[in-house]
Amino acid sequence: MKVFVVDHSTPVRKRIIDILSELEGVEIVGEAEDAIAAAVLIRESQPEVVILDVQMPAFTGIDLLNSLKSNDHVPVTIALTNYPYPQYRKKCQEAGAQFVFDKSSEFEKITEVFREMIGGMKVKPH
Repeated sequence: MKVFVVDHSTPVRKRIIDILSELEGVEIVGEAEDAIAAAVLIRESQPEVVILDVQMPAFTGIDLLNSLKSNDHVPVTIALTNYPYPQYRKKCQEAGAQFVFDKSSEFEKITEVFREMIGGMKVKPH
């Protein structure tokens, strides 16, 4: 499963990549620190899953979600936020995120979702 990670925080990107690298069947095909660069790199790398930060400078994660909808290949998207309020979750889901997790309290759910996807189970959006 090819994965692309987008977060303006290098430590957060590294943490996500480290966690996912331990899962068999997961290949990190790219990373970016901003959504503008990510939009181009995602089109080139054609990942099956994109993990992205909602709050980024300039072009936000929600902007990136909206731009991904115009791709021929639309990946599964997992949005991460420090603002887990219902209105943010709703906005992310409306923009196309299948999953929206709070960085401070739901980080482990990323692994759960990947284990379910790798195992072939039908994953229920959160």
